Amino acid sequence: MPHAIIEYSQSLAESAKHKISPESLMASVFDGAKHSKLFDAADIKVRTIAFEHHLSGEIPETNDRPFIHVTMKILSGRTLEQRTHLSECVMAALEQLKLESLSLTVEILDIEKASYIKRLK
Repeated sequence: MPHAIIEYSQSLAESAKHKISPESLMASVFDGAKHSKLFDAADIKVRTIAFEHHLSGEIPETNDRPFIHVTMKILSGRTLEQRTHLSECVMAALEQLKLESLSLTVEILDIEKASYIKRLK
């Protein structure tokens, strides 16, 4: 734990203006989660999902604006302060990428411990 899922505009990896690789995004989010000191590095899992098409409201110019949205799924039991700290650490790591003209968001979601099952085979 945590499971970090990075959703992002596919155009970020293709545009000359931004040119960010999925590996760079994963490294940034990993570093942010590690910097929070809430998890052992060996427990941090990060993956990406690129979106070719997206729509953000009705304003045409916002539909071309790329985005990065990070969902951090963590086991329940953390305080609000810890969850806020985690989101701030991940956002700070993303901001170090120095990307412009895009939407950056980070969300922390609790996974209910009672219903979470993990098996390593």
